[in-house]
Amino acid sequence: MKAYNKENIPLAKALRKNMTPWEKKLWYQFLRSYPVRFQRQKAIGNYIADFYCAKARLVVELDGGEHYTPEQINKDKIRTAELENMNLTVLRILNRDIDRNFIGVCEYITLAVRKSLPQSAALTAPSSEGASKG
Repeated sequence: MKAYNKENIPLAKALRKNMTPWEKKLWYQFLRSYPVRFQRQKAIGNYIADFYCAKARLVVELDGGEHYTPEQINKDKIRTAELENMNLTVLRILNRDIDRNFIGVCEYITLAVRKSLPQSAALTAPSSEGASKG
């Protein structure tokens, strides 16, 4: 279990109840039924990860338009570096990729899980038909 800032727990719970449309799509159409357990809005260190797979040591962050400003780009770099210093892999996925290439996003996450968990090479994503729906 990763150390976390207990002060972030109420915010993490609120974020779970108020997911963005892209978080909802990724969660309900893919990660919720993924063969390796993912958690949503998981407190890790001083951050709240959008999605976290402890077994694969994988953080999935969805980035919307607010992530394109120079200030936010710098904050994201720092955040990613700090999470990587905790021996985690961080995948940053653009919201527009959820909209335009959902199946590709799902395959990208599966490849990252397989890379982290080589023994799960036979791992198959949950129903591709759920991932293909719009």
